[in-house]
Amino acid sequence: MELEQYGVAADVHEGYGLALVSVWVELVVWTDGHWFRWRSGRTSTSGRPVYAFAPASDVVTAARRVAHRYGQLRHVHPCLPYLAGEGS
Repeated sequence: MELEQYGVAADVHEGYGLALVSVWVELVVWTDGHWFRWRSGRTSTSGRPVYAFAPASDVVTAARRVAHRYGQLRHVHPCLPYLAGEGS
């Protein structure tokens, strides 16, 4: 998986014509085979989430952008010590 180059582990789930990539808290990427989509972290003036998009044909760029968002979210939602293997 392209995200592994950035040190990002993820789980992939598929069905009903979509693939979902569970990356981190508040970061799920999904694709219909044409586009990758994920929440950008911004909200519109109406208060709705703004989504980031990348063409499915450009996996390298999509992975780089998702990895960047992952890094932002790791600061907001750090891994709990017991999940990181640092004791109980």
